[in-house]
Amino acid sequence: MPADTILPTNGLKKRHSGNDYAGKSIAEIIVNGFFTVDKKWTVQYWNKAAEKILHVKAADIIGKNLWEAFAGLIPLEFYAVYHKAFEKSNPVHFQEYLGEMGGWFDVITYYCDDTLSVSFKSSNSSIDPEYPKTADHQLQIKTNLYKFVTEVTNDCLWEWDIASKELFWIDGGHKRVFGYAVENALIPQSFWESLIHPDDRAQIVAGLNKILAQNSAILWEVEYRFKKANDEYAWVHDRGHIIYEDGQACRMIGATQDITEKVLLERRLVAERLAREKETTETVLTAQEKERAAVGKELLDNVNHVLGAVRLYIEMAKEDTLNRDRLLEASSSHIAQVMESVSRISKTLSPPFIQLMGLIKSIKILTDDVAAGFPVKFTITGYSMNLELLDEKLQLNIFRIVQQQVNNILQHANATRASIDISRQDDEIVLFISDNGVGCDLTERKNGPSIKNMAHRANLHNGSVTTLSSPGEGYTLQVIFRLDECQ
Repeated sequence: MPADTILPTNGLKKRHSGNDYAGKSIAEIIVNGFFTVDKKWTVQYWNKAAEKILHVKAADIIGKNLWEAFAGLIPLEFYAVYHKAFEKSNPVHFQEYLGEMGGWFDVITYYCDDTLSVSFKSSNSSIDPEYPKTADHQLQIKTNLYKFVTEVTNDCLWEWDIASKELFWIDGGHKRVFGYAVENALIPQSFWESLIHPDDRAQIVAGLNKILAQNSAILWEVEYRFKKANDEYAWVHDRGHIIYEDGQACRMIGATQDITEKVLLERRLVAERLAREKETTETVLTAQEKERAAVGKELLDNVNHVLGAVRLYIEMAKEDTLNRDRLLEASSSHIAQVMESVSRISKTLSPPFIQLMGLIKSIKILTDDVAAGFPVKFTITGYSMNLELLDEKLQLNIFRIVQQQVNNILQHANATRASIDISRQDDEIVLFISDNGVGCDLTERKNGPSIKNMAHRANLHNGSVTTLSSPGEGYTLQVIFRLDECQ
């Protein structure tokens, strides 16, 4: 690209050359006429390009009726076309031939806020005698570049004249992506604002005005919902570079990208994560409630009844001096029984001091206590490992999983032998718990609350839970915990 045709996309300065069109925006090179009228066809705005193309000064047309000013020049049938545009919320694109004006005109109309905006260009470049031939070369370079960018990124490119509040939608990006019949044409800022979702509009416009008022920012970037031609809304990402002249923001060059798929994917992932967290929380709460219910049942059915008997014996001993010693001895025996029950409940709720006694010894104490009275014999391996160097939270989660699986074996397995093995393999701790019990069909009992609770504890250490069982073939549980680099 020649030095005098630099495309000003990065912001603060434009490079000038001897020709006045170098460094100008693509909207200036294409020279689109632009005007607005109200519902009475009174002209409210008339840009410089419209002055050159239609040979009518803004001062001579603003405030006057469009059709009266161009009586005899514009065919009456065009009145119906423009009148219908007032009834359309989407842009209307058409071509018309005006012999008196020297050729064909490409026209796009926009209706917004009771105002009709008209962007037009002539196919006859000789209408503007000051338009230099070098501009054709510049336009070709820029449009080729814009086309390349849109083919690579599928972005919708635009230039924004901040002072006149006009946007130029470049190279049909908004047509391809959002369905609007607009290609290389000016649109009013008010029309763009009308396409922003009502819930986003005030915030987006206020944010834009705030950043432009700073007169220092070089980038405007925002996400919002944008109305498509089919009245559906797409999530878009707008990114524009602000260009300054004489210390004032004069225009922006940027792109609009459809990010609907990305936003919907992110929302789906968040919803799935929240659902998993909810499921995990419910699992943990269920396990806690089950544990509390078991403790409550133990206190009510055992401890409370025994203490009731102790109280009765003591009351009887007060009156029965002959049998007092026997009654007090029975009371002492029952109190010892209560103390043993309380100790067992305490160990269930709060494990031994793992850091003091060690993980393996704590597990041994657990199995000896809770398996008392059951026919199953537990064997434990892992004494040779220095597990005490592991994080205390990890040790506690290993203990809780062992505790839960031991209870499962005692309640459901009908086993005579069970083994607990803990080993370290590189940066992983592997826990195996197996029994020779009745087993189960995992297709029916694969993800019960117990397994979900274990999986939650394993996930806290980036671990995993695997089960292996079939009816009559026992049950094997494997839990893997991944260690931090420092352990």
